[in-house]
Amino acid sequence: METVLVTGGRGASGRWIVDRLAGDYEVVVVDYDHPGLGVDPAPHVSFRAADLAERDQALDVVTAVDPDAVVHWAAIPVAGTHPEGRVFETNALAAKHVLDAAGRADARIVQASSDGAYGFFFADPTPVPDELPITEDHPLRPEDPYGLSKVTAEAAAGAVARRHDVSAVSVRPSWIQYPGEYACRDEAYVDDLDAGAGNFWSYVDARDVADLVAAALAETAGPDPAVPAGAHEAVNCVAADNALGRPLLDLLRESYGPLPDDCAVDGGALAEGDDRGAYAVTKAKELFGWAPTHSWRDAAEEDVAEPSLVAE
Repeated sequence: METVLVTGGRGASGRWIVDRLAGDYEVVVVDYDHPGLGVDPAPHVSFRAADLAERDQALDVVTAVDPDAVVHWAAIPVAGTHPEGRVFETNALAAKHVLDAAGRADARIVQASSDGAYGFFFADPTPVPDELPITEDHPLRPEDPYGLSKVTAEAAAGAVARRHDVSAVSVRPSWIQYPGEYACRDEAYVDDLDAGAGNFWSYVDARDVADLVAAALAETAGPDPAVPAGAHEAVNCVAADNALGRPLLDLLRESYGPLPDDCAVDGGALAEGDDRGAYAVTKAKELFGWAPTHSWRDAAEEDVAEPSLVAE
């Protein structure tokens, strides 16, 4: 059984990834804190503590584990919760250190990027996208430290893939939601069109994120990988519909006015009445056979226990 090292695996979304991978892999969770020596981990899960923004600690822990793959999911998750300098420096340094260590270990890489890399969410005013749906080829124009840290992490992944001849995948989730706790369906959000305009009312279920990470790990292994050694690919990870359940074109027109002529609607695929999300997910399907399976219509009120990662 392969060993996968997951950074940030005790975080809100990271624990869903660890729970999804455990059993298919031996999963080593590396986070800033250890749950405690008296805590028994779940089967096929173990814990280590390290400050990944410190280069020596990141190199030491990855070298000691010697994983087949590294899922780098540790980060300060959003701007506005920490000083701006700390958001960029922590995220960028941790990514560089962990990815360098993964390359030295000849481990394939899957890491957390974000739709924040496009630069829509924290821009003022929010720019209209160059294309709809937004593909991974859309220019990355972040103005904020969080989005810039994700662009930097993606660049680091590409550099490590080339230098060490490993495969690397950057997953770009939109706003991650949790079963039974869909903040994108709170009354204040649904009733205020401006609240979700920065990412075009997009979201994704944590279980779909975990499934994409699992698919990327599986499809980059073996003799005919979807992403070959030496290559880096970024993929969107977004629900099929928007969080408001309204036609996307209507939402865009109400928020931004008439769409400009140079905003290409892909082959007319974004039709009137279509409540899809603004981000294309075709690339993830083509590379990894992944498609989102969860919608707020069912998952917002769903009763699903959060993974604990410890023995019952």
